[in-house]
Amino acid sequence: MKKIESAFERFLWNSRLLVLIPVISSLLGSLVLFIVGTIDILKVTLTSINYYLGHDTQYIHDFIVTDIILAIDIYLVAIVLLIFGTGIYRLFISPIEESEESDIKHPFNIQSFDELKDKIVRVVILAVIIEFFRAVVDIRFSSPLDAIYLAISVFALAASLYLMNISSKKASE
Repeated sequence: MKKIESAFERFLWNSRLLVLIPVISSLLGSLVLFIVGTIDILKVTLTSINYYLGHDTQYIHDFIVTDIILAIDIYLVAIVLLIFGTGIYRLFISPIEESEESDIKHPFNIQSFDELKDKIVRVVILAVIIEFFRAVVDIRFSSPLDAIYLAISVFALAASLYLMNISSKKASE
């Protein structure tokens, strides 16, 4: 009976390696998003250069800000996937030696699920703020009430950031 228990416990311990599936997938997804964001920025750059050289008649001011903000949003999602992949690896498989040897506080040095969740939530909130900013850039006011709604939204966003910073300062103390 002891051998069966020992074999089963070894199986349970080794089952943690299943976590490599989402780790590798999230790292690949992160790589793809970094490439896509970079290509988007390069396209905007080339379009801007062509516009100012007179080779392109497309008016860049209609899309340049929103396209760059969208690329930043893509980068932030890539960072979420990177933090998730490395955090899950560290929690389930093994600490990352290079990260451990470094004296700096690195986002990959995750000690618990709560810390992983906190880091991911912070980046997701930043992505939401960037998306909100992109929506605000494209907004066209049809009534004075729209401007009031925008002001309330900005205030709510600022208040949530303030509360989040207070919460993180209390947690770090």
